[in-house]
Amino acid sequence: MSARRPPFATTGLPGLDAVLHGIEPGDNIVWEVDDIADYQELVVPYAAAARAAQRHLVYFRFADHPPLLSPDVNADEHRIDPSLGFESFVRGVHEVIERAGLGAIYVFDCLSYLADTWGSDQSLGNFFALMCPRLLDLETVTYFGLYRDRHSAYALDPIRVTTQFMLDVFRLDGRLYIRPVKVQHRSRNVMNTLHVRSGEAFLPVKDSAVLAPILSRTQWPRLQSDRRVGYWRRLFRDAEIVAEECRENRCPPGRREEMTRRMRWALRVHRSGIAPLVERFLTLEDFLAIRDRMIGIGSVGGKTLGMLAARAILRERDPDLCARLEAHDSFFVGAEVFITFLVENDVWWLREQQKNPESFLQGLDEGRKRILAGEFPEGILEQFQGMLDYFGESPYIVRSSSILEDARGNAFSGKYESVFVANRGSREKRKQALLDAVRRVYASVLDEETLRYRKRRGLLESEERMALLIMRVSGAPHGHYYYPQAAGVGLSFNPFVWHKDIDPEAGIVRLVFGLGTRAVDRCDDDYTRLVALNAPGRRPEADLDDVREHSQRRMDCLNLQEGKFVSLPFQEVISEGPEFPLDLYLSRTDEGFFLVTFDRLLTETTVARDLRRMLEVLEAAYEHPVDVEFTLNFLADGTYRIHLLQCRTFQIRREIGGMSSGMQAAGSALLAAHGAVIGVSREQPLNRIVYIVTEKYAALSERDRYAVARLIGQLNKIHPADDRGLMLIGPGRWGTHSPSLGIPVSFTEISRASVVCEVVAMHERLIPDVSLGTHFFNDLVEHDMLYVAYFPKKVGNSINDEWFRGARNRLLELEPGAKALTEVVRVIDCSDARQPVWLRADATAQQALVFIPG
Repeated sequence: MSARRPPFATTGLPGLDAVLHGIEPGDNIVWEVDDIADYQELVVPYAAAARAAQRHLVYFRFADHPPLLSPDVNADEHRIDPSLGFESFVRGVHEVIERAGLGAIYVFDCLSYLADTWGSDQSLGNFFALMCPRLLDLETVTYFGLYRDRHSAYALDPIRVTTQFMLDVFRLDGRLYIRPVKVQHRSRNVMNTLHVRSGEAFLPVKDSAVLAPILSRTQWPRLQSDRRVGYWRRLFRDAEIVAEECRENRCPPGRREEMTRRMRWALRVHRSGIAPLVERFLTLEDFLAIRDRMIGIGSVGGKTLGMLAARAILRERDPDLCARLEAHDSFFVGAEVFITFLVENDVWWLREQQKNPESFLQGLDEGRKRILAGEFPEGILEQFQGMLDYFGESPYIVRSSSILEDARGNAFSGKYESVFVANRGSREKRKQALLDAVRRVYASVLDEETLRYRKRRGLLESEERMALLIMRVSGAPHGHYYYPQAAGVGLSFNPFVWHKDIDPEAGIVRLVFGLGTRAVDRCDDDYTRLVALNAPGRRPEADLDDVREHSQRRMDCLNLQEGKFVSLPFQEVISEGPEFPLDLYLSRTDEGFFLVTFDRLLTETTVARDLRRMLEVLEAAYEHPVDVEFTLNFLADGTYRIHLLQCRTFQIRREIGGMSSGMQAAGSALLAAHGAVIGVSREQPLNRIVYIVTEKYAALSERDRYAVARLIGQLNKIHPADDRGLMLIGPGRWGTHSPSLGIPVSFTEISRASVVCEVVAMHERLIPDVSLGTHFFNDLVEHDMLYVAYFPKKVGNSINDEWFRGARNRLLELEPGAKALTEVVRVIDCSDARQPVWLRADATAQQALVFIPG
């Protein structure tokens, strides 16, 4: 046995050494390649470095591909014939290893040849499991080649478990890429992400807009578990045959359409609210692409179908705009995985009682406990691991995509969980984080608020199968934070028209800096940038002070060091030195402070034009206004990518529990307003109305008007936070600083109202401007309030003043000390009426009606 050698710690490529943070004695390194030339490109510098260091270099030659090393390398070459059998080959290799002793350097031909010769992936896996532990003990360093995507789990599992490094290698557009699949005990920042060779350097590809299109073009059939259900495998095998026949122009008439119909049925497309769109725009090849990224089987749900259909619409109707989209490389967890999970973890029967209106809230805690501790079938775990190997250390988000979600009329917005995963750490830690995220989303089906939502909509008995959409988080790491440059929500119809220059048909977006969570949901006391797409420079704010007051202060992002979602002051996050043009998004004030304005983005780029066109095309296909979520990232070459994350019909807020669906507004009209109906359209019962009597309020002193404002604040404070049935009706501006122009409440004093109506009259000599375009308007938008302006003299407008003045006033029951203001402030509980009081507001038609159904 030879004497101990100094550690051999190089691949021969310094740039690659930097990525791997050095290799160590005992390391076995498996290179998965498409072409043997790519393996040789890595072997040659490795072998040259070994010879230069005067190390014992051993080359095992057994495959029929060209030799990896030329004779002048002077390697110790051993030819061992695998055709003599597995045992003979193992003995021959083992004898050489034992003779070489400590510290030798090894190169093996491509191991795939062994599986071909023995006709067995299991034999290949067994060979690796036998050899590598001994090579580790002898402190060797060994290179193995393996053809990508050729072997089953019987070969790959033992290799992945045993080796220290497993590295995926492929070439695209002439460039060599390396993606670490396994890096044992040495996971550091960007080590487990894709790297591209650039001369001697290996540079990390960190930006999702660059990374996704590269990886999506590489085949990744590793999700095809050996345990797949028989029917499902046969179905997609048939589909592949039909697709091949179509490519070769030999497919019989009608065969393609029939096969596509079978695919739609298997994925339960007919259960989706957008089935006609899916049938029109998703092709047989699209369904095969879904299969290649699918974990388990069954429906992929409404959210997934909406995203895919929207992209297919743009692909067909505006290819140039489609080319600006960031490639999606999402994965889909089939709904049958959810059902199997419930059955195997003893949750099924608990969940069944949620379909009974009498018991739907029973057993929730126990059911969630079992889900959060639940186990997954082995085959699903294999597929989850394959997905993680694809993502590397890119952050991702696990999103619900149930059958009921995003169907027309049932948005389920925010009802089910979405979980961001930073995806850092060891392979096992990353896998555990994924499983925990999936369990959290599954558990949200037993959330009390979700079940109450389903009950209100008569959906308790509807079958709800939870599929999942797992998406790479759009953006890039900047320091130890990860986020997209901008994100937002877009509406193809603008319900927030605050100036005559704004065309509601052009659409609107709400933009934020960082993750789009702040655009989707109201966050603390912060603001978004509201952009009318036909007039992107037209802000609701009147001046710079208003802009400063109503600009975004905090941003959402992922903290990669701590592995969690965070909300931080944007100044703190950008101090990490982001690698993109900040001046597109931020403006500097005269005092030297930054504001998030998006001014240059909106005025000097085509982003607003592209977003307007995208919404226009999607609305035309849907034949209905649409609501989208998106991100935006500029690349180093100055181009940008829009990532279309979600698309659904633009939902109105509808509560149908107390009113038969489709009933026309008949009976008593209490208030009819035409013009200046601002906000998301809705139809809902009203539970309480606070009505300020115009002439009584106009007669008050300034001091008493402030007293009215404070009283409204008290009424707001005691109103139940979860009751969205509060309407305020009063003269002049709500939230004005001048009591002569309206009611000087702060926004927090009306924060629990769902509808605010301004009666545009104070007295005969004063008709104050409504709140559109003021700072108060931003708060209305951010809190999803409906704004109605009532013009008494406008044709078609009416108010049943007698009803409002004659209804029972509950003011003193709620605030006994308010006796002096009972003639001014009337609190009407709608339950006192003989029939329910309803609001129907249509922002598109600019009409609002408060009425008692007849």
